[in-house]
Amino acid sequence: MLFEPARHETLNEPAGQAWSEERAREAIQAIVDGIGRDRRPEGHWPVHPLDAEGEAPRTGFKTLYLGSAGVLWAVDHLRRQGAIADAPPELDVTAGIEQALSDYLADPDTGEVVPSYFLGEAGLQLVRWRITGADDAAERLFAAVQANIQNPTNEALWAAPGTMVAAWHLWQATGEARWRRLFLDNVEQVWRTWLFDEDVGCHLWTQDMYGKVVQYFGAGHGFAGNAYPLLKGSALLDAGRREALFERCLATLRAMAVRDGDAVNWPSGTFTPRPGSTRMLMQWCHGAPGVITALADFPVGWSREFDELLIAGGHAIWRAGPLAKGFGLCHGTAGNGYALLKLFRRTGDPLWLERARAFAMHAVGQCERMREQHGHGRHTLWNGDPGLAVYLWHSRDGAADMPALDVI
Repeated sequence: MLFEPARHETLNEPAGQAWSEERAREAIQAIVDGIGRDRRPEGHWPVHPLDAEGEAPRTGFKTLYLGSAGVLWAVDHLRRQGAIADAPPELDVTAGIEQALSDYLADPDTGEVVPSYFLGEAGLQLVRWRITGADDAAERLFAAVQANIQNPTNEALWAAPGTMVAAWHLWQATGEARWRRLFLDNVEQVWRTWLFDEDVGCHLWTQDMYGKVVQYFGAGHGFAGNAYPLLKGSALLDAGRREALFERCLATLRAMAVRDGDAVNWPSGTFTPRPGSTRMLMQWCHGAPGVITALADFPVGWSREFDELLIAGGHAIWRAGPLAKGFGLCHGTAGNGYALLKLFRRTGDPLWLERARAFAMHAVGQCERMREQHGHGRHTLWNGDPGLAVYLWHSRDGAADMPALDVI
């Protein structure tokens, strides 16, 4: 079984699938209006009930993945791209990111200041640098990335495979040699820990996190997320290592693939899941959607088998349908839709853009129903409304850059 049908819902009837740029723009504006309206006087957004696991920080969530930094990045990005005329009048993004950083350092979301890209200081400093251009933001970011190289979790959410993405963006933006060196220092760490597993027959990373030592496969915590920055910066690798990177990625996709006809999915990892859970998820953090988005920089045509495996993953995503859990990026319909946009960019086949747009229209309905149910939006980049707004904008012309990951 490639996926659990109960985790998905039927795509809207054909009339509801029809792409409407007008409806997409209206949904984007409604999301941005809600961001302005729902911001608390203290300067952060209310924690959505679906994101409230345990006691929330006094100053709300502030990080790129779950908090103010991600919201502010999305509003700024949508404004720069022309999706909205301006930020909501209630929201000064420059003052907002300065406050978010100050609040984070005084009241960190996870109880202590950590360098994490998604859930720590690196992501905050990167957004601050993008919005303000502050020199000290670049300095603090450099220190955070450097300090995180040896992080034993060995995956993208907490460790070097995440924070090295920030180094890559600064190298691309500034051309400063120190960012290239920092990126390559991270490459050495990630490569050193990428080991051949005889039981599986391919190279995998082992994660030491949350009290468990496991081998995850997806974009959130495992192989795909770790391979992502290596592929993104493959032009900086020497020819021998670059070739080895491509060969390992192909061998690993092949070894871990679960097939059903013309469709393929990949398990969450090599471990046996706990009772009541599954290894066969179909979302960005675990499963084919994240595998496709993370490995989309693999060169088209280098391996016909690799190209076909990604396309087969797209067929599985479409067969499964939208996620019932929600509309967000990490484990929602928009995140799965980005994989379809990636396939459109890789293949040029308009079928994938059509399917991505169908997911976009479905996700708008999911967002509207959730807002009506809870009385306010879900203001997080990777779980909620801002990520959907960027996805809707990208679905206009088939842009495929994952928010605050491929594009800063």
